[in-house]
Amino acid sequence: MHVAVIGTGYVGLVTGACLAHLGHSVICVDNNPAKIEGLQRGRLPIYEPGLEELVRRGSASGQLRFTTDLRSGIENSQVIFIAVGTPALPSGDPDLRYVEAVAREIGQHLDEQYRVIVNKSTVPIGSGDWVRMIILDGAAEAAKQRFNSSGESHLEELRQAGNPETVTGQGSVATLQGSRWMPHFDVVSNPEFLREGSAIHDTFNPDRIVVGSDSERAIEIMQQLYEPILSRQGGLSGDPVPWVVTDLASAEMIKYAANAFLATKISFINEIANICERTGADVTQVADGIGLDKRIGRAFLNAGLGWGGSCFPKDVAALIQTAADYGYEARLLRATVEVNQEQRQRLVEKLQQALKVLKGKTIGLLGLTFKPNTDDMRDAPSLSLIEHLHKLGAKVKAYDPVVSGSGIREGLAHVVVETDVLRLAQDCDALVLVTEWQEFQTLDYGRLAGLMRRPLLIDGRNCLDRQALRQVGMTVLGVGW
Repeated sequence: MHVAVIGTGYVGLVTGACLAHLGHSVICVDNNPAKIEGLQRGRLPIYEPGLEELVRRGSASGQLRFTTDLRSGIENSQVIFIAVGTPALPSGDPDLRYVEAVAREIGQHLDEQYRVIVNKSTVPIGSGDWVRMIILDGAAEAAKQRFNSSGESHLEELRQAGNPETVTGQGSVATLQGSRWMPHFDVVSNPEFLREGSAIHDTFNPDRIVVGSDSERAIEIMQQLYEPILSRQGGLSGDPVPWVVTDLASAEMIKYAANAFLATKISFINEIANICERTGADVTQVADGIGLDKRIGRAFLNAGLGWGGSCFPKDVAALIQTAADYGYEARLLRATVEVNQEQRQRLVEKLQQALKVLKGKTIGLLGLTFKPNTDDMRDAPSLSLIEHLHKLGAKVKAYDPVVSGSGIREGLAHVVVETDVLRLAQDCDALVLVTEWQEFQTLDYGRLAGLMRRPLLIDGRNCLDRQALRQVGMTVLGVGW
């Protein structure tokens, strides 16, 4: 199947590379010439385990191509994914400028061939109908241009064909009808549920594939597109993947509801952790105990610094704003956000309790990215810690397995980014584990303790062996115990 993916950010690039690996002919489109040139040369704009090899194989086989030519991508594809960014606005609403621009341009380049337009970007409930309207507007604009360039002779031909009222030349849907041509397409919602750091595994082994549409033809085409994953073909193992068909609005809501629930689950266990600290309970034992309840589950019950990244913050904010637009106050979701924001401040308070005055102290951060196996710094807890500690007069150093060697320094003006963990520990008054990279599980913490002014470590993710750390001379504090 011929597929176009518009947008080569995280979701677009992973989607395109994985579909090409399944045997589809995929063309990835982006309006950033430098990014496309880099991809054509095998340079990826993001870090994701396994993605570079997948892109290399797809490019070598010819199944995966990259271009800035949107028209070519549209004209040569039956399925068109919109996978551009929808960053949060200050109001909490998602910024839909890029979706609108792409939808309009898709409409301008549609022809008589039937196509499925897939909303892969996370968009508010009701956006499927809105995208369809924008595509029709784009098609009308293109029709108007063709009409104007054809001259009065073409207008007279249409009038003689019996359509004097509908041929207006005003760039409306009526213009399309008057010229006896309408773009033939359906808009489908196909939300992604990728976890950064394991996106390729999640693509090939999803918990479910959700498609929202009222068009049987579009649903059938989407099922054909995903058939290798659904039926575990091409070396994929495991049980068949659930195929979930809904209306457009429900598919859009599923994405928001899933992320909002997971964010709420994390904030919940952090709230419990804060109570555990005051009562003498151990939140890790509590999480294990309640996680065995099949109604609850153990996943996302890890107390710590809270959630961040590109999805949870903006999706929860968007759902809160959507509720407000319809006259409902999402109080539980607002509390979820507040608990998450306060959790970062609580770690600074732990440092103050242990070190008293932080002015003039040196704090080392183990990890910068919002989670391991990614280079994503969007709304990372580390950024809040850096800002708080800087305001309190502390010197902040940091080491991250990816960021330290990548040259990424956005948002890191108030931190010294070290190139190795030994330089990080040198003369520190405390280390804070911020991101649970696997590398940090096997560090020689006894050696690090010897390099520090004070052998204090705060495990902000409760992922280290506290007894082993104490045996090598570290004073250890965690979250919720």
